[in-house]
Amino acid sequence: MREAALVVQIDRGFPLVETADGRRFRCKHAVALVKGADVRAQVGDRVQVEVAEDADIAQIAEIEPRTRELVRRDPAERTVAQVLAVNFDAVIVAHPVHELNERRLERELVLAQSTGAHVVVALTKADLAESPDQVDAVRDHVRAMAAPGVDVVVVSERRPESIERLRAFIPAGAVAVLIGRSGVGKSSLVNLLAGSEVQETSAVRATDGKGRHTTVNRSMVALPGGGYVVDMPGVRGLGLWDSREGIDAAFPDVAGPAADCRFRDCTHTNEPGCAVQAAVAAGTLSPERVASYVRLVTENAEQQERNEVAARMRGRGKPRPHRKRR
Repeated sequence: MREAALVVQIDRGFPLVETADGRRFRCKHAVALVKGADVRAQVGDRVQVEVAEDADIAQIAEIEPRTRELVRRDPAERTVAQVLAVNFDAVIVAHPVHELNERRLERELVLAQSTGAHVVVALTKADLAESPDQVDAVRDHVRAMAAPGVDVVVVSERRPESIERLRAFIPAGAVAVLIGRSGVGKSSLVNLLAGSEVQETSAVRATDGKGRHTTVNRSMVALPGGGYVVDMPGVRGLGLWDSREGIDAAFPDVAGPAADCRFRDCTHTNEPGCAVQAAVAAGTLSPERVASYVRLVTENAEQQERNEVAARMRGRGKPRPHRKRR
């Protein structure tokens, strides 16, 4: 019998699906699906499963078209994409207030903006900040560096209203993906959003305020009000895949002037007629932002070149993000 289902968890490559009536099955992929399309189901996928009577294992026969994907370069293979989650409405970037890493946050924002979803920065661990003034300063700085339309929320378990504000970005029927490196408090944040201990957490070390990584699989967690949040292991490597649009979306202050440069292939360093450098000289654009933009654009271009070379060697067309083998 074939039924519609939702992939709610990926554990070591094996999907767990939930049917409309709440039954859950661990799944394998149909041979025809794997060989014909070279696709693997990911968290958030709507699928068609074949369930035998009295069986506790189902088979994924079809993966329905996706609305969007969260993709990075596979940390183990330079010319292979890794899909982390699909079919979501928002990306929440968890970043600790007391350890602001601008280069890391810039890359996280590019990854999030590349999806086309609504982006929210959740500044976590506000209780570990030196003072309320530091919290305010970090929040204002992140708001300044984030693109228009990106919401920035300081969250703390001591301020229930901050959790409610974050939960408001995940209304009934919506799905949000939570990303961030290990130790930023993602599991604790999921528990606060869910209103119960649905994810295991570990104690924070008194020496450096860091916790041990606890999430070991990608899973969808139901929230009060009918939304879902996708929790996943800490994303350490954030290699770009096909992120030029995401870079421009995350750096509109640089991408805007860049469109007015005299040369289309301007590197924004020392070319004549460079509108970006003109903005730097006028004091309306920081050289640090330009350096980050140029670095990410260069990395993305180099990745695209590697992808094209690898595709030609395989005798295939342009690689697609969902062709990842697990």
